[in-house]
Amino acid sequence: MAELTFFTGPMNCGKSTLALQVDHTEASAGRSGRLFTCLDRSGGASITSRVGLSSPATDVDPDFDFWAWAQAEYRLGHALDYVICDEVQFYTRPHIDQLARIVDDLGIDVYCFGITTDFRSELFPPVARLIELCDRMETLPIRPRCWCGAWGTKNARVKDGIMVTEGAQVEVGDTESGGVGVHYEVVCRRHHRLRLPSTRAGAAHEVPLPFDDPSPA
Repeated sequence: MAELTFFTGPMNCGKSTLALQVDHTEASAGRSGRLFTCLDRSGGASITSRVGLSSPATDVDPDFDFWAWAQAEYRLGHALDYVICDEVQFYTRPHIDQLARIVDDLGIDVYCFGITTDFRSELFPPVARLIELCDRMETLPIRPRCWCGAWGTKNARVKDGIMVTEGAQVEVGDTESGGVGVHYEVVCRRHHRLRLPSTRAGAAHEVPLPFDDPSPA
């Protein structure tokens, strides 16, 4: 039975690497598949991993229709056994419904990869829909760490060295920065709440202990 599977985890946990590995494994078994992505870090139509792996992919825009595309592939006689969708947090809710339909009606396995929450620690709408519809959801076992050494679970947006929690849900950036512009990093829940990215690690000693009363006696 075909499945709609969602692989997730914070940034730097190997989602794109796994997407490419799944494609390699499926293709090695003689199965035919297609790769899709949206707003990949490379800026092009490809799935790229921070460990150096990459593969061409179709870039998904808001008007793309997976169901219409799959029907066209069948009419052309193209074999289609599986679909790999990276960066699904940037897709649309209709995209997720279309992917579920090609699983159910065409028997095509769909493997989705992406993060669940944005820089505000709120669910991306297409991911919320994917969680509602997927047959299986798996969290990747590789766990990145916050700059403090704790497990990193939150994706922080940093602008010019300052962590921000307001703004458009989607703003392109990568995980490396010279301190200027927009970049993203993984932090623990506490430092996300305190808005302390690695650029302000030295300010951590200024945070009062949680049981200290800062008000005067």
